[in-house]
Amino acid sequence: MSLKLKGNTRVWTPPRILALGYAIIILLGTTLLMLPESHQSGVGMSFLNAFFTATSATCVTGLVVVDTGTFFTTFGQTVIMCLIQIGGLGFMTMATLIALVFRRRISLRERLILQESMNQGDMEGIVRLIKKVLYYSFAIELAGAIVFSLRLMMDHPPGQAVFFGIFHAVSLFNNAGFDLFGGYRSLTGYVDDPIMNLVAILLIVLGGLGFVVLSDLIEFRKNRRLSLHTKSVLLMTGILLTAGFVLVFLFEFTNPGTLGKLSWGGKFWASLFHSTTTRTAGANTIDLTQLRQATLMLTIIFMFIGGSPGSTAGGVKTTTILLMFGAVLAMLRGRKDVVLFRFRLGQERIFKALTIVIFALVLVITATMILSMTESTDFLTVLFEATSAFGTVGLSLGLTPHLTVVGKLLICLLMFAGRVGLITLAYALAPKQEKEPFRYAEGKIMIG
Repeated sequence: MSLKLKGNTRVWTPPRILALGYAIIILLGTTLLMLPESHQSGVGMSFLNAFFTATSATCVTGLVVVDTGTFFTTFGQTVIMCLIQIGGLGFMTMATLIALVFRRRISLRERLILQESMNQGDMEGIVRLIKKVLYYSFAIELAGAIVFSLRLMMDHPPGQAVFFGIFHAVSLFNNAGFDLFGGYRSLTGYVDDPIMNLVAILLIVLGGLGFVVLSDLIEFRKNRRLSLHTKSVLLMTGILLTAGFVLVFLFEFTNPGTLGKLSWGGKFWASLFHSTTTRTAGANTIDLTQLRQATLMLTIIFMFIGGSPGSTAGGVKTTTILLMFGAVLAMLRGRKDVVLFRFRLGQERIFKALTIVIFALVLVITATMILSMTESTDFLTVLFEATSAFGTVGLSLGLTPHLTVVGKLLICLLMFAGRVGLITLAYALAPKQEKEPFRYAEGKIMIG
């Protein structure tokens, strides 16, 4: 693996290399998807639609302007699956895999980029972590693909069932919303199927926890302890999954367009799946256009939160929201420190969490206002689409295939920002940072 770049090395900081790397993967994917071998004969694909699809796949979102199951050939679907895998694990992780296979040395600079891509505080053990990421990911995807394939053989020919099983295991674990069932149906045909629902939910949750958390959980029997990060992620994940399940069940229980027509078992699986998928997975088992407005608003909130740091998921992340609530609670109690699980959190982390949330809100609100002018639809649909793109979720109320040129480009920008990360993207675009030569005198301003 080599990342030697000509020119001033200070210009090519890790955040800039990460942003450039994802951009190159997207352009490569665009080129491959425009090939005649990628789509059905007699059906052309414009550069913009190919670019949108490649961006959605690389950013593991799942928003589509054409039906993946019927528009693309097996080759095109394989390209999309590879883009999902590279985007989900990170192009630097895949580059490390190639380096390890050919037994090439990973330089200090490359370790710095890996540290940035995995959102780690230091480089210690970063290569060992990448090896675990690759091992855990492929093992989980293989297990999911086997179960999916066996179940889908009941409905499809064996060869097609195996390909479908592999594709959907990769798509769901990497929290992408792509599917091959055609007609933009996603998993609606399996709304009350226990096997499909359980495996899909497990893949989504495991992909959204983060690889550091997975490593902690797998090695718990040996270490007999969990890190503060793992405890925080598990706490927020449990709260969000439980709250989402209960609220969706209550909001949609009598809705004839969603849960109302299902059995008790179907209501259970549909509520649990929707609670899970809203946090950046993008697949759906119920018709989203039939959801009540309260459920749509809940979905938007969950999409904005997203998954956990260092995972295949997007959004502002669960730990960011936990820190924000911790800061509010500390303020209400008159305490100076934010404490979680008997650990005091540094002020710089609180500032970082606040920066991410405000930056994300400004980005989504601005995009929503622009889309409200360019797209002929209601405000809630536009807000839903913008939040889904930023959170790299992939859920849609049907607006994506009808987006204008400006709308498609804006959604691409949101997906890219959501996958690369707001802080990483800000550092990539910002000029060189310099230390403050002095500090100003402290002032006071009235608040509230």
